[in-house]
Amino acid sequence: MKPVCIIPARGGSKRIPRKNIIPFHGRPMIGWSICAALETEIFARIIVSTDDEEIAEIALREGAEVPFLRPTSLSDDLTPTVPVIAHAIQALSITEDVAVCCLYATAPFAVTEDIRAGYSLLDGKGYVVSVTSYPFPIQRALRKSSAGQIEMLHPHHMTTRSQDLEEMWHDAGQFYWAFASTWSEGRPIFGAGTKGLELPRFRVQDIDSWEDWKRAEVLFSAIKNPGG
Repeated sequence: MKPVCIIPARGGSKRIPRKNIIPFHGRPMIGWSICAALETEIFARIIVSTDDEEIAEIALREGAEVPFLRPTSLSDDLTPTVPVIAHAIQALSITEDVAVCCLYATAPFAVTEDIRAGYSLLDGKGYVVSVTSYPFPIQRALRKSSAGQIEMLHPHHMTTRSQDLEEMWHDAGQFYWAFASTWSEGRPIFGAGTKGLELPRFRVQDIDSWEDWKRAEVLFSAIKNPGG
């Protein structure tokens, strides 16, 4: 059976209010995720899970389905991703052997090739997660002390050469793939069997603050108009 895409998009974003539908380079932010999902041409359905009527209306205009409104109990700041996707799977009666892609609503850098590549890596009970590398060795991270002074988090790496430190990765915040059974069972995303699809750093930007938003706009412009 063809896979299903589920885009979680609650209405109560705090740090950037209404960020799922704020215009970003000419279209509502969520529109870029819906467009990327549509262009893959692999999904049987593209569903937006939201608790918000305005987000639902915009998602419909952008080409997604909104067959239900998510309950408020699954729409607060503390609700993790897995229960939201599991709820959608149950509401849609998706069978356990169907592949389900959770694509975030604020992922304008997600591209069809990466989404398809994630699908191709999927097997077993694990997830496939979009990841990217840290631009600087995290083993040499700094922190502020209670007195406001800077100190190394791992002082024993003070003189370790960068090339001798293990490369580290982090969640790119774009999409997760898993079979419906994996989501429904509530398995942790970063548990046994999870695979990482490596994305280049220039196509990854978390959008949790206005500074993030501005940086995303600059990156997006550079990618879409490299000679501009």
